[in-house]
Amino acid sequence: MHFNGFPKEGLQFLDKIIINNSKEWLDANRSEYEKVIVEPNKAYVEEMGEHLQILVPTVKAIPNTNKSLFRIYRDARFHLADPIKTRIGIIFWQGSGHRMQSSSFYMHYDPVEVLVATGIRNFKPTLLTTYREYIQNEERRTELHNIFEDLKAKGYKLPETKYKRMPRGCDSIDTHSYLYLQGAVFAYTTYTPNETFHSEAIIDKNFKIHEDMFDLHQWVYELTLHCDTSADVFR
Repeated sequence: MHFNGFPKEGLQFLDKIIINNSKEWLDANRSEYEKVIVEPNKAYVEEMGEHLQILVPTVKAIPNTNKSLFRIYRDARFHLADPIKTRIGIIFWQGSGHRMQSSSFYMHYDPVEVLVATGIRNFKPTLLTTYREYIQNEERRTELHNIFEDLKAKGYKLPETKYKRMPRGCDSIDTHSYLYLQGAVFAYTTYTPNETFHSEAIIDKNFKIHEDMFDLHQWVYELTLHCDTSADVFR
């Protein structure tokens, strides 16, 4: 399937979900959903996956739901009033672990914003513990700090620190000790959907972002090699 950009009709469809948020409505409009959301997303995964193989030959780009494509349904236990997502997520990851705890290239979009990111956007407990142990090595802390500084100089954004108290066993006077307070390691940028988003040119635009963030991807990937997240629960 050739990727021609994300159609404007796809964003219009997401707008419709906002005011028609029910499984019954989506079921009644399933053919349109497949045409303007699912098919372009699958084509994007295939095209971007080929580009990302330049950076990571083993990158996982699988155009299926619960792989590179996220489910359109929210967890019904927590979203009875709004069971359908109005934001579309796409992920490419490296490694044998769960996709959400693997170093990844990520994008999501909705009618007003596109977000492109690299890294891991939320550490589960096992990976958080591993991360804190991993950066007790000053060389690793310094390397991550320098990567962050380089990305900030290029105009990219970083997550705010999640924790206020220094974790047990971590020294607050260590060089770049603020890194112990992170609950995730990733960088991102956002932009408004425009003509580029609706054309093949979005591939080159997003690939350039991921390429700029490649050092961060590699750092995070090396971190995951030290962690077994099989005990964590995902949903």
